[in-house]
Amino acid sequence: MTRSPDTDFTFPEGFLWGAATAAHQIEGAPLADGAGPSIWTRFAHTPGMTLNGDTGDVACDHYHRWKEDVALMRELGLQAYRFSVSWSRILPEGTGRVNQKGLDFYSRLVDELLANGIEPLLTLYHWDLPAALDDRGGWLNRDCADWFAEYGRVLYRALDGRVKKWVTLNEPWVITDGGYLHGALAPGHRSRYEAPIASHNLMRAHGAAVQAYRAEGAHEIGLVVNIEPKYPASQSAADADATRRAHAYMNEQYLHPALLGRYPPELKQIFGDAWPEFPEDDFKQIVQPLDFVGINYYTRSVTAASDSYPLEAGAVRQPLGTYTETGWEVFPQGLTDTLVWFKDTYGDLPVYVTENGAAFFDPAVAEDGRVRDPLRIDYLRKHLSAIHDAIAAGVDVRGYMAWSLLDNLEWSLGYSKRFGIIHVNYGTLERTPKDSARWYSGIIESHGRALSDPLPY
Repeated sequence: MTRSPDTDFTFPEGFLWGAATAAHQIEGAPLADGAGPSIWTRFAHTPGMTLNGDTGDVACDHYHRWKEDVALMRELGLQAYRFSVSWSRILPEGTGRVNQKGLDFYSRLVDELLANGIEPLLTLYHWDLPAALDDRGGWLNRDCADWFAEYGRVLYRALDGRVKKWVTLNEPWVITDGGYLHGALAPGHRSRYEAPIASHNLMRAHGAAVQAYRAEGAHEIGLVVNIEPKYPASQSAADADATRRAHAYMNEQYLHPALLGRYPPELKQIFGDAWPEFPEDDFKQIVQPLDFVGINYYTRSVTAASDSYPLEAGAVRQPLGTYTETGWEVFPQGLTDTLVWFKDTYGDLPVYVTENGAAFFDPAVAEDGRVRDPLRIDYLRKHLSAIHDAIAAGVDVRGYMAWSLLDNLEWSLGYSKRFGIIHVNYGTLERTPKDSARWYSGIIESHGRALSDPLPY
């Protein structure tokens, strides 16, 4: 969208400005106070599974430094904080016995957020399944829907009302693609036969958790997916077909069943004889009324036909593109396109951008106490402008959560990639707001208007 120099970047009244984290990435102390191990505790302690053997044993030590972190959120003017709960802190065996000390930790965190004027957005599941449930088959066991609903009920009864925005699952695509198809993430399986089963059971669990919330809670609940728009690399029929498969696999595989009650037909083509015929009654459980959908956006893919498994489609690196430390192209227009596509496909359901950010090479804290990260400021500015364009196009975007509040454990990449707007010294655990945090604070204070100001470098 073409903007004039005097574009008014004011966002709609009530637009929620925040930042996001995940439990295993920041908390540390994964077995403290009666918690059970998760699949990520197990995976990271298996030699060769993470870069440099990095684990979440300490991470950012948020488990002990949560008050300090909430104070930093308040200092920056955050209006919301999206975080996840460690299932195995609450139910060490995955079901049954409730660990009150684990529940108390999150209750104190929620109270501190509210006391500082920060709205909690609570994600039930951000990839850290209790190891005890993985021993019973994990997401391959159909009983997981009941396990997840039970876990949800414990939290709803303890926190609903103080927490008014709930998320069932974060990025089910990553859970199955990384954890069950390619083995790069916990639990580390590699099977095209397992991946569709895990995906389907995740969606059944999502539906069961929403049903449980409707019986117990009185506020809002939604689902968070990661979307990566696919653009064909050429005009060829082969690239067009590859793009369609990639789009169905990543962008429609979870939204279609949750919102339309069916899977895109391309999945059967992709998985072949590994694609099961699922019972029709399952979709009655999966399709539940949602109050919002969260969209996590980082990059796009220019897609071409290839012999890659299982999509026969691959991303083509753009010679003039700007790329982050994770090899992801910076492409803000893709966020506008994604949000408009969501509205056109699924209707006027409210949307939150629940993750958006970038890993760049950040210098150490300078003598003047600053961490200068101009590339991240530019990234955030362009993507917030892209959201503003989507709102102007009629998309009901309700809020934005920068990823991430803190530098943290980047899963199997260990501590090698820094996404935070707050720098963490992993030796001392000292927190230092980066220039991007100060800049974002100004955006929040101006309710977006400062997007039109000259950049501070």
